[in-house]
Amino acid sequence: MSEENWKAFNLLEEIDRQVFSGSPYNEFLRVPALSSGIYSLQAGSKDLQGPHDEDEVYVVIKGRGRLRIGDRDVTVEPGSILYVKASSDHSFFEIEEDLTLLVFFASGGSSS
Repeated sequence: MSEENWKAFNLLEEIDRQVFSGSPYNEFLRVPALSSGIYSLQAGSKDLQGPHDEDEVYVVIKGRGRLRIGDRDVTVEPGSILYVKASSDHSFFEIEEDLTLLVFFASGGSSS
């Protein structure tokens, strides 16, 4: 199997890369059908993201807060897995503890 058919990542290393990037989101995988990255929000901060063109899944690695999707709110904590349909208005709020999220987008766009 060639390396183009697979990749391996270490979650803790990817979290460190995101922290050192200075950006709230650091993508570590982009292929035509999928992209993935680490997203973090500090306690008390505001999530300024808007709707995305792709379906997405969040996996909460650490932290606590709430996610609003449209007119529905859900509490998030380590182990929460959240699906958000493309074009859905959503944002994290009432972030009680720094959030670290593993994010998967259904379409990564062109491979780079």
